[in-house]
Amino acid sequence: MSPAFEGRLRTPRMLPPDAIVSRDDRGRLRVRSPHVLGPYPATLTHCLAKWADRAPDRTFVAARRPDGFWERLTYRVAFERTRSVAQALLDRGLSADRPIVILSGNGLEHAVLGLAAMHAGVPYAPIAPSYSLISQDHRTLAAVCAAMRPGLIFAAEGERFDRALASLALPDDVEVVTGSPATGLSRQTSFAALLATTATAAVEDAHARVGPDTVAKVLFTSGSTGAPKGVINTQRMLTANQEQIRSVLAFLADEPPVLCDWLPWNHTFGGNHNVGLTLYNGGTLYIDAGTPTPAGFATTAANLREIATTAYFNVPRGYDLLLQALRGDADFCHRFFGRLQILFYAAAGLRQEVSDGIDQLAVEACGERVPWVSGLGATETAPFALCTGAMAVPVSGRVGVAAPGVELKLEPVGALLEARVRGPNVTPGYWRDPALTRAAFDDDGFYAMGDALGCVDPADPARGFTFQGRIAEDFKLSTGTWVRVGPLRAALLSALGELAQDVVIAAPERDDVRVLVFPNLAACRRLAGLPAGAPVGDVLDGEAVCAGFATALSAFSAAQAGSSTRVLRALLLAEPPSIDAGEITDKGSINQKAVLRRRVALVDALYGARPPMRFIDVEERTIDA
Repeated sequence: MSPAFEGRLRTPRMLPPDAIVSRDDRGRLRVRSPHVLGPYPATLTHCLAKWADRAPDRTFVAARRPDGFWERLTYRVAFERTRSVAQALLDRGLSADRPIVILSGNGLEHAVLGLAAMHAGVPYAPIAPSYSLISQDHRTLAAVCAAMRPGLIFAAEGERFDRALASLALPDDVEVVTGSPATGLSRQTSFAALLATTATAAVEDAHARVGPDTVAKVLFTSGSTGAPKGVINTQRMLTANQEQIRSVLAFLADEPPVLCDWLPWNHTFGGNHNVGLTLYNGGTLYIDAGTPTPAGFATTAANLREIATTAYFNVPRGYDLLLQALRGDADFCHRFFGRLQILFYAAAGLRQEVSDGIDQLAVEACGERVPWVSGLGATETAPFALCTGAMAVPVSGRVGVAAPGVELKLEPVGALLEARVRGPNVTPGYWRDPALTRAAFDDDGFYAMGDALGCVDPADPARGFTFQGRIAEDFKLSTGTWVRVGPLRAALLSALGELAQDVVIAAPERDDVRVLVFPNLAACRRLAGLPAGAPVGDVLDGEAVCAGFATALSAFSAAQAGSSTRVLRALLLAEPPSIDAGEITDKGSINQKAVLRRRVALVDALYGARPPMRFIDVEERTIDA
């Protein structure tokens, strides 16, 4: 595939996507990198100590203050605060039996507390703030805390977490620490009190006992196909994975990276990949308080206009919004593309028109295109496992080859090939759940990712692999034909463009494929010519919106050859996905099975006596397209 826009491609130093492929004695593909993984430190905070010595005055992490100025932690100050807080944790007798739970999102106090916990050998679990701030029943938060059995809970903005903390009915021996007071708590400790602790030799003694197998943190998966579960992240996982990332993205060693990043630290992409990448390479991370939503991206754009990043990491929805912000703003384009080495995306496919638009703006601003990079990983792999290397043009579904140190096995599961991995970056299991741990690994010790992969070129598997969806999401029609949910969902989202936020494919044991659609209300309002605050019902009932969906779905299905990919009807959902019902994860991914369970009546209506294709059912109202 040739690039849509001419212009030379920047060539940051990167490892070529090479692979050695063999077949084992049972005919399964085995894949590994020909490149040897280099050495890596025993603990992540070794990196903090190193940069505090070599670049003490360099900014490690920065966050906006209410007055708009950046508050910065240099490497020296970050290490000093880490040691002070580590002493405070040791004074409280915190340990693997009494770990730490962090309720609040990305922030300077969160960064210091997490580093202090790792330095002292105390596991901690950063929890999605949505479980506290958006959830109405706090059941998921209660389940996570019950699993962790913490000795200390931290919330940076205590008042915002009042209701969530009150819902937990905490035992007396659980200390609550807040950055600013929680008005509903009678007992709490200020984070400033932890910072005021004087570090002693006990900190170094504790750190000397921290090794590669020590649990650094527990990350609760977002549960895209089930309930959240606590993934153990060891020190070895974190440091080995950072060496794997730097092996592939070799330019990280040439100049300290600068990131401006919103990705949540309770998730492996933000908290492991990006925070770790910054720390491992002595870089600087600016905490972006924006979100990849129409309302939240203005904050992100303002930050990116100020901070010239060397690498940019986001999910595809973030790139949609970035393109809109860059268009017509030459100064922003020059600033954004000026020193950028790569554009990295994960979690879903990137629409062609979005990547083309960004490439065009890069060429107009700098005369060069910036290479795209993607891959495949999981919370259980810390997360970096497969990577494409530099792509002149991003190809939907392309995930690349195994990173150095990763062994990839493709195991036949029915007609699919499941990705299974083994390596120093792979979790030893799940927090206090030996049964779940046993079920996650095969007899050879490979972690079964649950992701189906296909070969870019079946005649030459060394060319890399493509993502074929989550095996647990696939189902059969009543005819016995398999529906591959992942590829179909990606193709539908591409066909619907900006009109759809997400789609859910229905339904097992039915005669044909139909879909539930979560519309992108901002785009639908624009199409309908309605203002931003227009009621959802008015937007989705409008002729222009229904016609837009009907036209896109009709064109899509007309191009399909079989019943497993042809969509006969769609239902636009006015009610957004519910976090309490498990329909949406903390990072915005849809749990397909949870949506189908909760909205079974709508699914039944979708398959009931309704008009044929080219009609869009809107909350059980039929409108001729």
